[in-house]
Amino acid sequence: MNPKAVDVIAQNDFTLLLTFANQERRLFDVKPYLDKGVFKELQNLSYFKTVKIVSGSVEWLNGQDLSYDTLYLKSKVVSQEIAA
Repeated sequence: MNPKAVDVIAQNDFTLLLTFANQERRLFDVKPYLDKGVFKELQNLSYFKTVKIVSGSVEWLNGQDLSYDTLYLKSKVVSQEIAA
């Protein structure tokens, strides 16, 4: 079982800087999802930045969400220098 997300910071380049329950910091690229269905609304950077953690996953105001499994498996570990 993958760890749940405990913190999220939306970046200007449509990535999410995530901290997981195991203290790993990882970067998830949302850009591949931005032209698909309900995720098109995330193309608005102001709206994209409204992301929040809900039950270990991320969610936006209008119901778009990504599971913690997807976030963990498709993200890349960031170095402490980048994460700081």
